[in-house]
Amino acid sequence: MRIDSHHHVWDLSVREQGWMVGDALNPIKKNFSINDLRQAVTGCGIEKTVVVQTVTNYDETPELLELAETDDLVAGVVGFLKIDSADAISYLDKYESMRGFKYLVGIRDIAHDYEDVKYLSKPQVIKNVQELGKRGLVYDLLTKTPHMQAAIDLVKACPNTKFVLDHISKPYIAKGEMQPWADQLMQLASFENVDVKVSGMFTEADWKNWKQRDFWPYLEQITNSFTPARMMFGSDWPVCLLAATYRQSVDLVEEFTKSFSDAEKNNFWAGTANRAYGLNLI
Repeated sequence: MRIDSHHHVWDLSVREQGWMVGDALNPIKKNFSINDLRQAVTGCGIEKTVVVQTVTNYDETPELLELAETDDLVAGVVGFLKIDSADAISYLDKYESMRGFKYLVGIRDIAHDYEDVKYLSKPQVIKNVQELGKRGLVYDLLTKTPHMQAAIDLVKACPNTKFVLDHISKPYIAKGEMQPWADQLMQLASFENVDVKVSGMFTEADWKNWKQRDFWPYLEQITNSFTPARMMFGSDWPVCLLAATYRQSVDLVEEFTKSFSDAEKNNFWAGTANRAYGLNLI
């Protein structure tokens, strides 16, 4: 089995995607449905997916839960909470009464877009993320390098919550920079309750001129830090289309994981996502 642990869908006639600013994003300024994804994964071996929120809007998550309820491709939903808000958990309580709630496996906020790089270490964030742990929900860490120290502080304060680090924390691949990302990644990996999505790398590279070797130092660092037992595949479709096709996103990691054992490959392609999100697919 192969699981895509990170993709999106959106309908711009329902709501705008406020983060789509600038002409460079024109290729993805259109609707992307689950049927579009189904076409994109043809021939890639993907059997199940986890759909992830895209906007800081409480109307989106119920739609994703409904999608999971009605489409067999979707095995889990990472929904939205404004995680620094005192009323965040009240919205989680509302999700509980909704159709498809059983598919809610995690929560995410758009931390890397906030000016406050210490956002994730706010006392209210810690309190809310601790509550997620009590309820058996994962918290997805969406960070760039400046936000990683706050993420480390959050993880340290929440030993009973499971975390998934999205997009390998978006290192500056186009610049070829490794530090301080690599050292902070090692710190995050030292906590056994953190897994990592090998996703979102193409849009951190040179969109038009990347080569597979550009990603190798980052993939090697991830593997050395987390080991394949805590790594999972994610496409970041359709955002990845800015720089790579779905097939290319699969080809990259197929090439990198050639040296993995069968057990390591099984973890990377399905086992880690299944365990981390409690998908009960295997």
